[in-house]
Amino acid sequence: MLEDSLKTQLKAYLERLQRPVVITASVDDGAKSKEMLELLEDIRAQSDKITVEVIRDDAERKPSFALTTPGHDISLRFAGLPMGHEFTSLVLALLQVGGHPSKATAELLEQVKHLDGDFLFETYYSLSCQNCPDVVQALNLAAVLNPKIRHVAIDGALFQDEVQAREIMSVPTVYLNGQVFDQGRMTLEQIVAKLDTGAAKREAAKIAQKDAFDVLVIGGGPAGAAAAIYAARKGIRTGVAAERFGGQVLDTMAIENFISVPHTEGPKLATALEQHVREYDVDVMNLQRATQLVPAGDDGLVEVKLENGASLKSKTVVLSTGARWRQMGVPGEDKYRNKGVAYCPHCDGPLFKGKRVAVIGGGNSGVEAAIDLAGIVAHVTLVEYDGTLRADEVLQRKLRSLKNVRIITSAQTTEVLGDGQKVNGLVYTDRVGGDSHRVELEGVFVQIGLLPNTEWLKGTVALSPRCEIEVDAHGRTSVPGVFAAGDVTTVPYKQIVIAMGEGSKAALAAFDHLIRTSAPAETTPAEAEAA
Repeated sequence: MLEDSLKTQLKAYLERLQRPVVITASVDDGAKSKEMLELLEDIRAQSDKITVEVIRDDAERKPSFALTTPGHDISLRFAGLPMGHEFTSLVLALLQVGGHPSKATAELLEQVKHLDGDFLFETYYSLSCQNCPDVVQALNLAAVLNPKIRHVAIDGALFQDEVQAREIMSVPTVYLNGQVFDQGRMTLEQIVAKLDTGAAKREAAKIAQKDAFDVLVIGGGPAGAAAAIYAARKGIRTGVAAERFGGQVLDTMAIENFISVPHTEGPKLATALEQHVREYDVDVMNLQRATQLVPAGDDGLVEVKLENGASLKSKTVVLSTGARWRQMGVPGEDKYRNKGVAYCPHCDGPLFKGKRVAVIGGGNSGVEAAIDLAGIVAHVTLVEYDGTLRADEVLQRKLRSLKNVRIITSAQTTEVLGDGQKVNGLVYTDRVGGDSHRVELEGVFVQIGLLPNTEWLKGTVALSPRCEIEVDAHGRTSVPGVFAAGDVTTVPYKQIVIAMGEGSKAALAAFDHLIRTSAPAETTPAEAEAA
């Protein structure tokens, strides 16, 4: 089942086990159960601390397996074969059940241990979803730490009956005690914040007590991480307030143009960014959404107000809030979000196996999405507003070679249709002839670019007609002491490597501003003589 090189790596990891791990497999006579048993046998062979028990007549999902250890009340189960992106989740679960400590902060671990209640979490994932492992790994760790928390990670593509019965059309989707808990990427911090209702108030009170920073970075994507590192290396007081560390990179599948790194994936790069920042003396404040920027007053400090009611002050600020997926803004889009309207083909594509879908957008992202989906779904209709596709020619050639793809250009999507529960079609207008057309389908994947996260800055910082922050060659904004970097700015070419460079430059410019504004005034000869 596992390649020899992977077995060698797994064996090295499993040497870190500090206590026995018992794998209890629930199987039937199906082919997937056979595959799962082969996988578990390969795992068992890599460590003498692992044993495998097989049960055929229990009521658990089949195929599935639970991980436990003698003397500890742990309820953690994988339903399906956690390969692809989820293989890392399996390895981490083995290590944590086997006593290997987590890298999460001691404060967060204690918070999880003290959660009180009865929590049964069920997470539906797909093997191609890069957002799912964060959720699976967070809830697995919670189940290891707290016996009142149970978790089952379920491969939605394998358990299609459940997916259809629960009308799940987006992953990850998490159920808590039989009810939808949340959808999309979540960290353990975010999950705990939803369960521990007093956590936000405690965090706000803690933030309110913080002293002013020399450089405060708003946003934790590539630009924000670079700015924080460059500022901290100057030995000045540096803070980062981020809604989610990693930003848009977390939603990026493959990265192949990051210089010196031939290939990586967004979540992996996002993790590396945060780890690098935390190597320095940087105050990282996660899950913090900025709502208002107040220019410096008589005290010389810029203020940033947060959604939780707290505020932060700093001598300089670097804005790096990035961008988010642009929406179509048509009737039905919001109503059927995660019910057929999706924004991540890699994550949600497997849930539409054998169905008809549309991709909105003819740029590189849209054409790449259509190509990927064509290998999973029954048919793809690509709808592009312009008269021609805008994607690279090599991608267009690949797209046109696929027999189950239809390309419609000069088409404006005007409505997403549904039956009240899920999508069943879309309407577009022919921009040449003016006729309106309906396309019958079950899914709509929106790939029409990004929108800068600047709503909270309107009226304070000068913005371009595209609502991007206007910056000069030094990253300076229209507000003294406030700088900006990355996809949120007017700097062209929204690329990770460019955002990092701009973040570094903005931090250096902020440091230069600090030097110039904090220098003592020059003494005149007359003043010197009088002294």
